[in-house]
Amino acid sequence: MSANGGTKAIVAALLANVGIAVTKFVAFLLTGSSSMLAESIHSVADSGNQGLLLLGGRRAKRTATAEHPFGYGRERYIYAFIVAIVLFSVGGLFALYEAYHKWSHPEAITSWQWVPVTVLVVAIVMESFSFHTAIKESNHIRGSQSWVHFVRRAKAPELPVVLLEDLGALVGLVFALFGVGMTLATGNGMWDALGTGMIGVLLVTIAFILAVETKSLLLGEGAESKDVAAIEQAVTAGPEVERIIHMKTLYLGPEELMVAAKVAVPPCESAENLARGINAVEARIRAAVPIARVIYLEPDIWSAAAAQAGTGAAAHTQPEGVGGAPGDAADQAGS
Repeated sequence: MSANGGTKAIVAALLANVGIAVTKFVAFLLTGSSSMLAESIHSVADSGNQGLLLLGGRRAKRTATAEHPFGYGRERYIYAFIVAIVLFSVGGLFALYEAYHKWSHPEAITSWQWVPVTVLVVAIVMESFSFHTAIKESNHIRGSQSWVHFVRRAKAPELPVVLLEDLGALVGLVFALFGVGMTLATGNGMWDALGTGMIGVLLVTIAFILAVETKSLLLGEGAESKDVAAIEQAVTAGPEVERIIHMKTLYLGPEELMVAAKVAVPPCESAENLARGINAVEARIRAAVPIARVIYLEPDIWSAAAAQAGTGAAAHTQPEGVGGAPGDAADQAGS
């Protein structure tokens, strides 16, 4: 659902931004308004960004290879990070440069004065449609989360990116309308430069937020607390596992979660029974959290005495002279 919803929101934003970019650039050519030029470049950058998100989504679907055994799901994060860079450099920095230039050499809008206002009003209407689509698609997966929490914690980057871009576009259009309107009312081009500078600061801020949140995804995030709890319950729900010694989760992509755990198992009569029990646990995990597609379970024997001594939960099963695996003592304390 999130992937389809993300694609629909991206396409809606792309179509809106291409049309808006053309009309804004025509308005700039007719009026020479720096706010219109900044908004034109903003829309061009947004259009390129949506193209990057579509490309990232397509490349992420490639089949896993020997060189990349866990697949290419994280390419969606990489392209989202590139979007932040493009928005910062092409959109934000250009707008700030243009604002500085126009502030040093302000020019009033003397011809085609009705054009920029008309274009900006029409652009606000078109951008509102794109923003509405992004909100509607996001609500399908947002649930009861706040918008801030959704943007910060969403594992699929497309919808948060489009949401922030569309919000930035709408606010930027208001800034441009302010700058153009005040320039037309006063005949002072510094208002146009001020509106352009406000657009630049806005885009740099949004790009910074996107970069920070996407960087976290690139580094690797674990499962949400509710999914961790569901996995833990699934592991210990049957007689196959006595307890979890330690467990780690990692998103391999927006819709693929890896689960790795060392589990304490009761004595088994045969390796076949042990394997059957592990397979049953894996089936319960996938039923509880369907995106848990890569699961590694290491069976071991629990030793309360060894755990209390801090040598590892299963120290007595280690080869002679070898202590518990790094992290066992710390991890089991929270189990």
